[in-house]
Amino acid sequence: MMRGEQGATRAPVLQFTNCRILRGGALLREDLWVREGRILDPEKLFFDERRVADEQRDCGGYILAPGFIDVQINGGFGVDFSKITENVGSGVALVAQRILSHGVTSFCPTLVTSPPEIYHKVLPQIPVKSGGPHGAGVLGVHLEGPFISQEKRGAHPEAHLRSFEAHAFHDVLATYGPLDNVRIVTLAPELGRSYEVIQALTAQGICVSLGHSVADLQAAEEAVQSGATFITHLFNAMLPFHHRDPGIVGLLTSDRLPPGRCIFYGMIADGIHTNPAALRIAYRAHPHGLVLVTDAVPALGLGNGRHTLGQQDVEVDGLTAYVAGTKTLCGSIAPMDVCVRHFLQATGCSVEAALEAASLHPAQLLGLEKSKGSLDFGADADFVVLDDNLRVQATYISGELVWQAEEARQ
Repeated sequence: MMRGEQGATRAPVLQFTNCRILRGGALLREDLWVREGRILDPEKLFFDERRVADEQRDCGGYILAPGFIDVQINGGFGVDFSKITENVGSGVALVAQRILSHGVTSFCPTLVTSPPEIYHKVLPQIPVKSGGPHGAGVLGVHLEGPFISQEKRGAHPEAHLRSFEAHAFHDVLATYGPLDNVRIVTLAPELGRSYEVIQALTAQGICVSLGHSVADLQAAEEAVQSGATFITHLFNAMLPFHHRDPGIVGLLTSDRLPPGRCIFYGMIADGIHTNPAALRIAYRAHPHGLVLVTDAVPALGLGNGRHTLGQQDVEVDGLTAYVAGTKTLCGSIAPMDVCVRHFLQATGCSVEAALEAASLHPAQLLGLEKSKGSLDFGADADFVVLDDNLRVQATYISGELVWQAEEARQ
């Protein structure tokens, strides 16, 4: 036995009992075993090490699901990721801490269309970071814009939109600066030289998403053939589905995608951005690609009134956020757990499918499914404890309790 293994075998083993765990697409009445921040195979413990758990925790019959992963969140609780502040890191840390109560254990801080100096100053200050008691883990930044369609810019400021027609990938680097902390880039595939840019980004391990675009289906298919794997908030900020040219939406059932390639698509299931019938159409057409995102704006958690999103003023009225003085939607103020519950209710899908849309699917999109998004043996012990109404009771990161509901503390 290696010395490192010996250390691992001495580390305490936690056993979560009286629970239903989401594994392999089913809720199983099994215990969850955790050691050194990872999910443990109990058979190895019994037969190889002849050990039992050091501590048992009764979960009161609750559901244990993989921690939620939000790949599109613009800020929250007054923090705007697209703004230069004295300390960008402390803003990210505040959001990371507050979203634990929503069951989110990992996220991609998202920057909307901004001038180059914002990217150059902000991006180096948002490093990839493991989660823990301090907050959810940062998986890398999602850059939404500025290489998007003027016509479908939505809440993105027109003055800061850019193209990469002149120098392709060099224009991207000039705009963003170093890409070390970047995980996802949303762009419009109809822009000149986009396929070169998509290939260059994916060669660096960056996920390319299609969105804020007037692309037809052929342009979208060519983008996927070039390496794009995601669609940013399906139906929103793209051409509406038309039977003779379904546009980007048509990727969900396209037969011109590379063999074995799964296209993923983000959905804002807040009850405002997407009509329940549209949610159902997307889910039934391509259930395994659906990724729930909040697209949360800095007003998340703050209530009605005037707020910001990057360079724009935002007006919040009830559950809706508009660009001030217009009826243009600009992101959501629904937390991830609310989106999961709304998605379940709107589509009539199984509880398992709703939970996987917020955990397994985003992990697969980012190529992290070996460590995140599942409760398989060897995966990180990032999980959320939920009641039968899918209300968050507790959140764990690396097997450590990082948030607990008031009623669960009694």
